[in-house]
Amino acid sequence: MKKILFILLLVSTLFLQAEEPYTPPVLSDSCSSSFILFPDIQNYVRSEQNEPILDLMTAWVSANVNKLNVKALLCTGDLVAQNEMPVPGKKEYQSSQLQWKATSRAFERLDGKIPYVVCTGNHDYGYVNIVNRNSNLNKYFPTDRNLCWQESIAGVCNNAQGIPTLENAAYEIKMYDNLKLLILSLEFAPRDEALTWAKNICKSEKHKDHLCILLTHSYLNWDGKRIETEKYKVENPNYGQAIWEKLVYPSSNIKMVISGHINFPNTHRENVGFQVDKNSSGKSVCQMVFNAQSEGGNGGDGWLRILEFLPDGKTVKVKTFSPFFAISPTTQQHAWRSDWYDQFEFIIE
Repeated sequence: MKKILFILLLVSTLFLQAEEPYTPPVLSDSCSSSFILFPDIQNYVRSEQNEPILDLMTAWVSANVNKLNVKALLCTGDLVAQNEMPVPGKKEYQSSQLQWKATSRAFERLDGKIPYVVCTGNHDYGYVNIVNRNSNLNKYFPTDRNLCWQESIAGVCNNAQGIPTLENAAYEIKMYDNLKLLILSLEFAPRDEALTWAKNICKSEKHKDHLCILLTHSYLNWDGKRIETEKYKVENPNYGQAIWEKLVYPSSNIKMVISGHINFPNTHRENVGFQVDKNSSGKSVCQMVFNAQSEGGNGGDGWLRILEFLPDGKTVKVKTFSPFFAISPTTQQHAWRSDWYDQFEFIIE
């Protein structure tokens, strides 16, 4: 009898859990500010039928700028699946021009509302994948496109062709009186020149007291180990471990690194990771990787992250959410990922 009662209690508990009402995203502290983090978006724009999910994601951000006090949107790169392929070679793929246009349109609704930081991934160079450092980014995301950048861009570095573009850029974001951020966005496998530029802007008199966040495409694996090498045939590349040694470790004010790139199909756990290491000043550097490009078979099921910066200037709460699932009452129960690796908080020293 006790066993039967236990089973009934367990079943009823599970039923009640399944029937919990959906709760839309809110800040845990009404005085907090937030960043929205997009993972690699290439598979949303590679085919026309997946594009609306990316449109939905940026529309959701636009609608929640005030509610979540969104200060900026960050994207980990691979803005397209193929940078320069007029004839894609795969039946379901669009041409590169259509892919870039789709990405551009999706972000267009945020122009003039918030600064967004889009870093370049390996698919944003070359042809199908990076074989050279030619990218169409500057054609579709010129430095004067978003009026919000006029106040936030603190500097840009020349790309491999000697042109100043957003492939390497720094953005100033004022969160609170006690927290001023400098976001550094670096090209895929950044060249030594880009790392030197980033290091100099971090330690400059103007920014030495800013908390610096580095956004770059290839850096961390899901197990917390930094990427040491890859097989791309590109000159002067620096991957995760080299970026750590040349830029992050010696820079006392880089306190966070955010990346994407890694891709293990059909698993949440092996597409996210978090690692904390000490820099040369003995301060903690929080390093995060987040991707979802293979989930759902549609480009990533709309997953994004909300990074809530509490007003104490040091606590960050991470939540993983999908506006794609949240839009319908029939799927809202799937809109949150609450495992320990998808919902957590950390302290910035």
